[in-house]
Amino acid sequence: SSQFVPSTPRRLLASFVHRIPTAAAPSLTMSGKSQELIQQLLHAEKEAEALIATAKKNRLNKLKQAKDKAEEDLKAFREEQEKKFQKEMGAKAAADPSAELKGATEEEIRKVKLDYETNKKRTVEYVVSKVLDVTTDLTDTQKQALKFGRV
Repeated sequence: SSQFVPSTPRRLLASFVHRIPTAAAPSLTMSGKSQELIQQLLHAEKEAEALIATAKKNRLNKLKQAKDKAEEDLKAFREEQEKKFQKEMGAKAAADPSAELKGATEEEIRKVKLDYETNKKRTVEYVVSKVLDVTTDLTDTQKQALKFGRV
């Protein structure tokens, strides 16, 4: 039941005043008429209070429903993110880091062996040439040292 609910009790009371009859029956006395009007006002006030209480209750219910829906959506989002995280972590855990390291190490070993084979012959020739290239001449300083018997 979607009824218009005035924002203040005074306005609400005013909205119920229109129900009060404007012309009293001629047989009623003034005090009886006043009493009847007072009773109608009290009745309208009670209706207004009940209407306000219902509106407050409905508002609280809507807020509770919105909160429950938000919590439900948040729970679903968290579960989705947790599944996504677990999936990514599972993939990383399943990957073998030692296999990747082993492959890189084998590649480096292959390169070193290739470099060794490429340069082995030249290196041996260089070392042999330096060993066999011995000068038999004496320097001037060595000759003077021999003359003075210092060696």
